[in-house]
Amino acid sequence: MTVLESRPTKLVDHFALGLNAPICLTWELTYACNLACVHCLSSSGRRDPRELSTAECKVVIDELQRMQVFYVNIGGGEPTVRHDFWELLDYAVEHHVGVKFSTNGVKLDAAAARRLAATDYVDVQISVDGASADVNDAVRGTGSFRTAVAAMENLAAAGFRGFKISVVVTRENAGQLDAFKALADRYDAQLRLTRLRPSGRGADVWADLHPTDEQQRALYQWLVAHGDNVLTGDSFFHLSGLGDPLPGLNLCGAGRVVCLIDPIGDVYACPFAIHDQFLAGNLREPGGFQRVWQDSALFASLRKPDGGGACSSCSMFDACRGGCMAAKFFTGLPLDGPDPECVQGHGAAALAAAGGAVIPKPSGDHSHKGPVRGQPVLVPLSVRRPDRACDESPLAGLPA
Repeated sequence: MTVLESRPTKLVDHFALGLNAPICLTWELTYACNLACVHCLSSSGRRDPRELSTAECKVVIDELQRMQVFYVNIGGGEPTVRHDFWELLDYAVEHHVGVKFSTNGVKLDAAAARRLAATDYVDVQISVDGASADVNDAVRGTGSFRTAVAAMENLAAAGFRGFKISVVVTRENAGQLDAFKALADRYDAQLRLTRLRPSGRGADVWADLHPTDEQQRALYQWLVAHGDNVLTGDSFFHLSGLGDPLPGLNLCGAGRVVCLIDPIGDVYACPFAIHDQFLAGNLREPGGFQRVWQDSALFASLRKPDGGGACSSCSMFDACRGGCMAAKFFTGLPLDGPDPECVQGHGAAALAAAGGAVIPKPSGDHSHKGPVRGQPVLVPLSVRRPDRACDESPLAGLPA
């Protein structure tokens, strides 16, 4: 893997200029999901009838193998409800494309767990948003905590060590960090914490659910103390302005080292920025995914050297690089401005100054019709596939 534009600078600066293939990418195989999580980044629920066929998915896997993509994060939606999920998983493994897939556990019974434990080059991530049923189910739906724990128990019983327990940190669960770590330790799993973004349905709940300033500071200190054993997917680089940078890539990797393929083949710069402004192309068009990644005008613009905009004069800019593009966009802030959760307070001031500015709405809403928030939705066995986003640091596996 080489850098698209070669310059003799630090490794992170090379990444900022973009690589000729993503280190990892998120691939949402389906929007179908048996849950209706209040913060779902892709507003999943109903399957899109235009989603890629099994044959088209295999062509994408072939392309990722040729491009030497390190691994793909399979998500959605709930990936395991796609009828060809296991076929595609096996095909990716056979073609040396690593798979990390996220699931709420609905299809992860004892037999599936044994199959995964016997499969190389696959990692599993169980999504929970509370260390107790009351906290989790308020976000993910009644019974979802019980389903997730059953999946964990099946994986542990099958001898699958080191699977991930993935948590989106919210105002309601920020005080449960130690309990989440204990839950992971109980099953010989690894905890993964990610940031709540105002993406998808998350845009409707962000103001009420994103952690308070005090919780952000406590989270930073907790990550400093536990960072060697907890993954973050580089979600919290905006907190690095509180002190020493957190481990990982303190840079928005959108269109540089990561991107998103959605169920119908649209390629977006970031899993959290599903909006026409960040749509780079569609892999069903001539040239496939490689053409989109290497020739997209959008990606070319994202790979230009970043002057820092309004944040360039801040002493903490090198630590946080201005924060998360999606968090800014979906709260109505300019992309060259501060992160809405800027630890120096600049984001809060910018939000206050924005006042009644029109806030962009995420593209596409695949939510279930009708009152399903409080309970899981029954999904027929003949429906289709996964859940969501980038696992550990994109730097994983690379020389320091």
